Amino acid sequence: MFWKIVLAVVLVWIALAVVGALIKGLFWILVVGALGVGIYFLVKAMSGNDENTPVSRM
Repeated sequence: MFWKIVLAVVLVWIALAVVGALIKGLFWILVVGALGVGIYFLVKAMSGNDENTPVSRM
């Protein structure tokens, strides 16, 4: 029974280590992606052309 508990604790520890590494790696990809989308929308909002007309005006 003792070894089953130790094995369960070790498996949970390994799983948390893997999930933590994935979250740490994917966090910066998410930050860079959010900045890219934000800059795109900022440039699109500040551009002078009016391409976003409603469909009903066509």
